Amino acid sequence: MSRLPFHYGWLIVVACILTTFSCFGLARFAFAMLLPGMQEGLSLSYEQMGYLGTANFVGYLLAVAVTPAVLARWLPRLTLGAALGLIALTLAAMSWVQSFSSLLMLYLLTGFGSGLANISGVVLIAFWFRRERRGRAAGLMVVGSGLAIIFSGWVVPRLNQLSGFEGWRLSWLLFALIVAVLTVIVFLLVRNVPEDCGLQPIGRPSAVTAADVSSSYPTGSGRVLLLLGLLYLAFGLTYMVYGTFFVTSLVAEHDYSESMAGQFWSWVGFFSLFSGVLFGTLSDKIGRRLGLLLVFVIQTVAYLLAGSGLGAVALMLSVVLYGVTAWSIPAIMAAAVGDYLGAAKAAGGFSLITFFFAGGQVCGPAIAGIIAEYHGSFSSAFLLAALITFVAALFCLTLPRGSAVSR
Repeated sequence: MSRLPFHYGWLIVVACILTTFSCFGLARFAFAMLLPGMQEGLSLSYEQMGYLGTANFVGYLLAVAVTPAVLARWLPRLTLGAALGLIALTLAAMSWVQSFSSLLMLYLLTGFGSGLANISGVVLIAFWFRRERRGRAAGLMVVGSGLAIIFSGWVVPRLNQLSGFEGWRLSWLLFALIVAVLTVIVFLLVRNVPEDCGLQPIGRPSAVTAADVSSSYPTGSGRVLLLLGLLYLAFGLTYMVYGTFFVTSLVAEHDYSESMAGQFWSWVGFFSLFSGVLFGTLSDKIGRRLGLLLVFVIQTVAYLLAGSGLGAVALMLSVVLYGVTAWSIPAIMAAAVGDYLGAAKAAGGFSLITFFFAGGQVCGPAIAGIIAEYHGSFSSAFLLAALITFVAALFCLTLPRGSAVSR
């Protein structure tokens, strides 16, 4: 390891990027593009389509519950290998299914693998990076999701042209092969802790005094975790409302063609590439508290513009603001848990707040759909999302100003 011209921790970041590319980008965010083909090929109802999305989130929640115990036994490297291998197998099987029930079970298992993989990556970042570099590393990790959105947006339509309505099967099979290759690469790259390589974590160790701990945590780490969980809940509620219904609103309410609406969404993928790195690094400088506050303010403006009905310029600005903050909250949360609890407790802490996040993802689209059904448009749902993120921004001010651990 000492012969490398850079710290091995940056190869850990590469492995984490490949992990999010697989477990979120291909296994989750490409789903929306393949859903129309699956609906036609398997004669799915709208209700069944909704159940598929729910099954994936249920699988993710189950993984959140067991990941700390799995990591304690297997450690991140083996857990990542098993999780990504499970995703590859389920995606391959999904390309051959002939019934809704089989598809439902397989996509639940895909969600389970995604949860295991993502939390393992977060724990690796906490082990390999100290506080001053942790935000940047976590921000780089989530780049994988944006890359996969761009990739799937380019490849799926072309595979559909080759294979017609059965193109979704070819897409799932291709994604499975890609994840299988990335599983091997990630397993070869990952080392559980820097000490395995005779190294120290990246970043300068900081001295923490008893006074620092007392001033930063007047009511203990439980209160901090609850606040982070509520903020993550607000993010899960709102970003999935926009991510689920923005393209639909462009077509149904703003009279855009599907191809033009798709171009808007492609820009979301492009700008999201910078979101995690930009705000993760910024949070290293100004703190997690102010970093989260800034992101929620920007997202509030994005949702206000989406629901304002002000026209194309407002919609495009909304896309830019949403995209540039898309993965920023997960990046800052991953760094914040490591800061507040330390690397050893990062898995349990991140799992706990992820329950809030996953609950928001499940509830947000359902609530937005009910509101849209009642009002006849998604504008009210976007405006409600803006209200939630504005309240979340105010809640950020109640977070501690510092961290109580040095690593």
